[in-house]
This record gives sequence, structure tokens and C-alpha cells, in this order.
Amino acid sequence: MSHITALPSFGIVCSAHKVGRKGKKTAPKTKTSKDTMGFSSGRKEIWRCVENCGACCKLAKGPAFPTPEEIFSDPSDIEVVLVLYGKCAPSLYRSLIGPDGWCIHYEKNTRTCSIYPDRPYFCRVEADIFKKLYGIENRKFNKEACSCCRDTIKAIYGPNSKELNNFNTSIKDSSSALSTGV
Repeated sequence: MSHITALPSFGIVCSAHKVGRKGKKTAPKTKTSKDTMGFSSGRKEIWRCVENCGACCKLAKGPAFPTPEEIFSDPSDIEVVLVLYGKCAPSLYRSLIGPDGWCIHYEKNTRTCSIYPDRPYFCRVEADIFKKLYGIENRKFNKEACSCCRDTIKAIYGPNSKELNNFNTSIKDSSSALSTGV
């Protein structure tokens, strides 16, 4: 004769443990600060651009990234537009893509943008732009911008690149500067 015993699920065991025994007092639980849990410092990351990166200037990123058609809501940003004398010209976005996939205004030798102060709106990492292009609410901007930059840097330079390390250090430093009032 075999005996089969069904074990209760983990959730049932945990809730039964919490009930406690009648007449026996249990010590109150102490709250653990979010700042001391795990490996996280609990600081909010604050996005900022780092010099000598340019990962976002690689405009033809490949199939792992959304296409311009998936990002832009204004067709004139991506479609071919009719110009004077009946000649067609590529849209602003497509006109910026060089033969190697990098933006034509990205200076590879200095790793800078030659039109940075006058760059198009879609080259700006700002809360209102993220709202317009991706539907990201302002309260989630820093988290999403940091995540987006990390993904792009990893795809362009690799997960162990100095560019990714510089970015992570920069946003960590910016969040600790804000939390300490520096």
C-alpha cells in the first residue's frame, strides 16, 4: 500500500506561518529602509548625456530597434516629401543617415555633433519629446531615458564598453549629487 501526500502550496505555507499561535505574542516586524535593501542604493537615476559616446547618432541601428515608421507620428518626418520643381527629397530623418548608418553630422574623430545646438527635435532627450514620440509620462522620463540609452549603448558598443561604464557612472554621480544637494 502506497501513501501519497499532497503538499500545500508555498503561498499557503507562508500564510499559515504568519497567523501565529493563540496566546503567543510575536515581536513586531521592523521596517527595512528601501535604501538598504539588496544592492540598490535606492537613488533615482537622473538622465544626462555623456561626452564621447554618440551611440544615439547611429541612426540605422538594425532590426532590434523600432523603425522610424514605428516612432514618428508626423509622416513628414519620415516619408519622402515633394519639393520645388517637382523633385523629391528624403525626409529630414532619412536625409541624416549616412552610408555607414551614422548621422552625417556626427564627427567620428571628435565624437561630437556638428549641429548640436541646432539638432532636430527627435535628437533631443527631453521629457516633452519622449512624451510626443513614445508616450512616456514625465514622471517616468528619467527611468525610460536611462534605459533607452543603456540599450542603445550596449547595441552599438557592447555590454562591457567604456561608453556604457561612463554612462552608468555619470547617472549614478548625478543622482548622488542631487541627493546630497551638491
